[in-house]
Amino acid sequence: MSPLWIAILLVAAVSFTIKAAGPALLGNRPLPAQATAVIALLAPALLAGIVVTDFAGPSWAEADWTVAAGLSTAAITYLLRAPVLVCVAAAVAATALLRVFV
Repeated sequence: MSPLWIAILLVAAVSFTIKAAGPALLGNRPLPAQATAVIALLAPALLAGIVVTDFAGPSWAEADWTVAAGLSTAAITYLLRAPVLVCVAAAVAATALLRVFV
């Protein structure tokens, strides 16, 4: 197993532990606002890490320009107020089409 997947699994385990610790320690009381904010930011941070490592390539030596085009497509469709699922679908389609035809 590569170090990247080990890091992803460790971050997932930490995220699960933090999410489980709140209800286990607090019972029926609501989580503090600061804890909720940290938990809400863990998933986007993990996703950003996965996207960056996929974009940078092996050993962080080469950038895949088709992924950059897909990310740009997602950003543009998101700025045009498209639903998130449409943004993801457009990014996947753009990346796949570029990889097939170029």
